[in-house]
Formats: sequence, C-alpha cells, structure tokens
Amino acid sequence: MDVPVLEVGGSHVTAAVVSSDTWAVDVVERADLESQLAAEIVLGQLATAARKLPLAKGLAVALPGPFDVATGIAWYRGQGKFDQLYGYNVGESLRDLLDLDEILFMNDAEAFAVGEWTAGQVRGIDRCVGVTIGTGIGTAFLADGWVVREGETVPPGGELYKTSYDGKPLEDSISARAILRAYFDRTGSEEPEIGVKEIAERARGGAEDARDVLLDAFGVLAAALKPWLERFGVTKVVLGGSISGAFDIIREVFDVEVAATKDTEHSALIGAAAHYLRSR
Repeated sequence: MDVPVLEVGGSHVTAAVVSSDTWAVDVVERADLESQLAAEIVLGQLATAARKLPLAKGLAVALPGPFDVATGIAWYRGQGKFDQLYGYNVGESLRDLLDLDEILFMNDAEAFAVGEWTAGQVRGIDRCVGVTIGTGIGTAFLADGWVVREGETVPPGGELYKTSYDGKPLEDSISARAILRAYFDRTGSEEPEIGVKEIAERARGGAEDARDVLLDAFGVLAAALKPWLERFGVTKVVLGGSISGAFDIIREVFDVEVAATKDTEHSALIGAAAHYLRSR
C-alpha cells in the first residue's frame, strides 16, 4: 500500500509517497514554508503540497511539537515558527481544505524513531530510543515499535527536553544554539555564518576547541539519557537531526550501543507512514 505523507519543518514541507512493501520513499515535492505568516497562509501552503499526493485514502502528517496530535490543535509559542497557529485547529482546517476525512498527525521526533524501527538502525529492536537534535531535542521511547509516553520509565510525556541537567533546562546544554553559544564563549569570537556542521568540520581538522565543545554537549546528553535508558531497558539508541552528522566525533561519550541514522531525509516520512498503517 502507498501512503501519502507530509513532513513539516520550520522552513519546509516535504510531500512524499511511501510504499509499505519496500518502505521506499518517492518525494513528490519539497517546498519552502513561510511558517511565521498568518495561519491561513501556512495552512494554504500545506494544502498546496498535499494536493500533489494521491489522497483518496487519507494523509499522514509528521510535524514538530508542541502540537496535540490527537485533536490536531497547534500550541506553538516562542518557537520561532508557527506562532500564528497557536490554538488553531490544524486538523479541522486541513480536512476542510483537502476534503478528507482521515488525517493522522505524528510528532516528528516520534516519526523519526518509528521510521528507524521500521527500516533503519533500530529495526525490530524491542526497546529502543530515537533522539533528534537540532534547534531542540526530540525523543521517542519505543516498545515493539510503539511510542511510550507515560509511566515512571520514561521522562514526562516521553520528552527528554522537559528535564533539566545541572540545574538548567537540558536544551541549554545540548541543542544547536547551546553548542554555538559554547563555541563562541570558548573561542571569544562570533562568526555569523558558522553552524554546528562547521564546528564538526573544524573538530575533524584538529581544532581542540571545536572537539571539546561537541564532546561536552553530547556528554550532557549521554548523562541525561542514562537513567532513562536503564529504567526503560533500552538496548540501542539512534541519533537523528542535523547534529547527527557529528556522530563520528562524539561516539565515545556513550556507554550504550548508539548509531546515527543513515537516512536523515526519509526516516520521519517512513515512520509517519508506518504509524498510519498500524493505527488503521
């Protein structure tokens, strides 16, 4: 069965068809998304992308939080994206715009983890965790491929970013902005065009400051994850997001089996499709 999927980011929307036979992904369109414009404009852009897909049987949508996937209501505020959607019923609006009865939403970090469980680095593993790192941290704790959000064995809501480390919100230590800030503090200069990718390249080139910043940040992640991995009985962790490209540098900070995704572009699309099929 082919599943139409939208993967929504802060600056783009990807429309794709995922085959459940092979988990192959056919990207139909990747379009810019003006996420800070009025809600009606943003929804119109999403609908335009979705209309390029075969929608007869419904639509799966992976998107960032805070978003209530059950009701389809967005709760973005101060995120630098989708602020005009706060309190907006995205699900109802998209169903009306697309004349669809069935739209299934999924958190993008959870979609990534389920995609990796379905066809990636943690395929078929009973207890695993997916971690995405970019502007923030996304986590998903999976038991037999199903997301676990409640109980004493996972962080609140299954979301590690809601925890703290050393008296500070975790994302103050491990996120793109935290790594950049630590690097600028350490080097005493700010370079407007530098990102985590460039810091990783400098670390590979022998720059100790760059290497130390990455090791410190991921060391915090490893320490913050450790008690939850033990409680949940995790046997493998998969890293995704833009920062996963630094995995070769920071692998040493983890004392559990960890892998970086081999498919940064498609894992969330596959996960949203797999969740859609399992939820029918």
